[in-house]
Amino acid sequence: MSDQDFLNIANKVFRAIFARDNDLNLDELRKKFAFDIKLPTAVETTLSKRPTWTAMPNAKKYMTVDETDDYDNDKGWMLEKRDFKSLSEILEAWDSINYTSTERVYNSENVVASDPIYNSNNVYASTNCGGCKNMLFCDGTYDSEFVIACQRSTGLNFCLRVDDSNTCTNSYNVICSNKISNSFFIQDASNLNECIFCSHLTDHEYCIANTQFTPEEYFQLKPQIIDWILK
Repeated sequence: MSDQDFLNIANKVFRAIFARDNDLNLDELRKKFAFDIKLPTAVETTLSKRPTWTAMPNAKKYMTVDETDDYDNDKGWMLEKRDFKSLSEILEAWDSINYTSTERVYNSENVVASDPIYNSNNVYASTNCGGCKNMLFCDGTYDSEFVIACQRSTGLNFCLRVDDSNTCTNSYNVICSNKISNSFFIQDASNLNECIFCSHLTDHEYCIANTQFTPEEYFQLKPQIIDWILK
């Protein structure tokens, strides 16, 4: 997939959450919304000197998963038996075959700059995610679709910056919450719809800063808050 394809995904997320188009490029999206998320690091493969991405940036030597398979088919990873005369000789042999695998992508399609990814499609710059579709800049996100900059969460749809949460839709900046929809800046809450700047609430609608509003009052204030978010 191209950068534009991933920007089209971002635009659908923005439209679902904010009813606005996204006007940021991929780098700008990362800086504004994924600034604190641990994402794959760009490194260089050891033998082919190709750019690749890893979730383990402190390793010494790298090979992509495809390269390790090719090496196995060409030369094989087993070494001939030898008489090791010292620990240093054992460590030298180990070093000769000890490459960290990168771009570990399993049962997935259209995955770019990510590691590892499982059973997912259309993934950009994400790590440790599975069962997802159409995602950018996520870490530890599962069974979710159309998500950007989300962490340690599951069951998300059209969400941006959701952390440690479950079953959220059309929402932005949700932390440690469950069953949240059409809401912004929610923390430690459950079963909220159309709420903004709310914490520690359960079973509410049309609240701002833990204060109850009428739907008419709420929808007069919401566009102002969206303008502030997207500045």
